[in-house]
Amino acid sequence: MKDDLEKITAFIDKHHVLSLATHTQEDLSVCSLFYVYVKSINSFIVASSDETLHIKHIKQNNCVAGNILLETKTVSQIQGVQFRASISHLENTFTKEFYFQAFPDAREMNPKLWQIKVNYFKMTDNALGFGNKIIWQGSSL
Repeated sequence: MKDDLEKITAFIDKHHVLSLATHTQEDLSVCSLFYVYVKSINSFIVASSDETLHIKHIKQNNCVAGNILLETKTVSQIQGVQFRASISHLENTFTKEFYFQAFPDAREMNPKLWQIKVNYFKMTDNALGFGNKIIWQGSSL
């Protein structure tokens, strides 16, 4: 299980944009966000304004889903990660620094940062064989 999570995080570390899906009972939203992944807390850190539709959704329902993918037309190279998580406003100053190290220009904008705490990953990796899936579940599921 630890090896599975390491394979997943190795893929995540090669990318920097995720798609995030949010919802309320009345509405759906999906957005793209720059991220930094912090392995020690199994979380993505993202920046987003309170004015966005996805953050308005999160304030009503903090359960989210998302994905990161390698864009390719070659079937044998298809790779991607899907995740389920909870999201909350990030208060921890130490953890915020991970985001600003990855995206130093963002510091001047003083963005509101959010922590996406992952509780489920599913990785598709056709490089390991067509349709190969790696699943990791945290203890909160």
